Amino acid sequence: MLEVRDFTGAGKGLEDYSGIIGEETVERIRVKAEKLEGKSFAHVNSTSFGGGVAEILHNLVPLMRDSGLDAKWFVIQGSDEFFNVTKSFHNALQGNKNLKLTEEMKNLYIKTNEENAQKTDLTEFDYVLVHDPQPAALIEFYEKRQPWIWRCHIDLSDPNREFWEFLRQYVQKYDRYIFHLPEYVQSDLDPRKTVIMPPSIDPLSEKNMELSESEVLKTLERFDVDPDRPIITQVARFDPWKGVFDVIDVYRKVKEKIPGVQLLLVGVMAADDPEGWVYFEKTLRKIGEDYDVKVLTNLTGVHAREVNAFQRASDVVLQMSIREGFGLTVTEAMWKGKPVVGRAVGGIKFQVVDGETGFLVKGVEDAVEKTIYLLKHPEETDLMGMKARKRVLENFLITGHLERYLDLLNSL
Repeated sequence: MLEVRDFTGAGKGLEDYSGIIGEETVERIRVKAEKLEGKSFAHVNSTSFGGGVAEILHNLVPLMRDSGLDAKWFVIQGSDEFFNVTKSFHNALQGNKNLKLTEEMKNLYIKTNEENAQKTDLTEFDYVLVHDPQPAALIEFYEKRQPWIWRCHIDLSDPNREFWEFLRQYVQKYDRYIFHLPEYVQSDLDPRKTVIMPPSIDPLSEKNMELSESEVLKTLERFDVDPDRPIITQVARFDPWKGVFDVIDVYRKVKEKIPGVQLLLVGVMAADDPEGWVYFEKTLRKIGEDYDVKVLTNLTGVHAREVNAFQRASDVVLQMSIREGFGLTVTEAMWKGKPVVGRAVGGIKFQVVDGETGFLVKGVEDAVEKTIYLLKHPEETDLMGMKARKRVLENFLITGHLERYLDLLNSL
């Protein structure tokens, strides 16, 4: 395993958030953290870049350190074949019933976890937190001397049972399991060990910090986006679960009513997602030669700050995922005062209050109707956006996330 040391925003401390959450909340978190002063804490996941888990850890680990925890972050290493196998795990656990788990896949998964365990001694830490299926089997290869926690960031509401039953043999050895929502909790796990904890965004990170209007306009100009015409945006990986093709269909139908509309498809090509390239190419083929659709990725210079600018410039943000463990991009858009039109699945149902902070939709036609409504009613859009930001402030900021972790560790 590799230890991640170069943290984004590593200079930020709890006090920096006092202007957002208030001094009283900062002090309450400090009091909880004092009980854990000097305790060592290891996060383990499968990539240091791309996707919501890595993004959260880049901001959360420094904040844990500022709170007095000796927090470190490790990333497992594996072959392309291993990450192809774990992508199959991801798809199967999110509901793909057609996938089959072979002995070869099991053996590669176990072997890679064992090799990573041999490279890094996790027994020296007071707490170990393992994220998602890729490194879940690590627990098998240590003499466990401390609490181990497994965190699931995906939608487990209707998993492929073959894959889940294989994974469960490792998960059930953990002292706690964290899920985003109650509906993701598996009935064959010990309910006394279950913790519900939504993920968060960092309001001070480059992706969410306040930007000047001039910077937003310069970013649009750099990527040939017209600020004087309506902008629809979806930020998501190129992935079969993200509903990108539906987003394109929504845009095309909206364009029949509002001819000048533009579509921004913003995504990251992640290191642990080899399947992403396939869907990236399929997306380009579906778009064809429509120059009002922009595909914007880290490959063309789009990073956190650019994503921030695109979200702030958008008139409507879509999230048409077919499955969505939570949807940090939904929270990001809401924080920027944007109502989200999202498919009523997974965490999106919890984030978006239908008709108040955005709209929950069933499919393309529904999304078209709500998108046109928002584009034609800017005052209503602004009001919903204000309510959306308030909901994030109260529920989905990184400081609240840290406090929930402190409560969990103190309970152990």
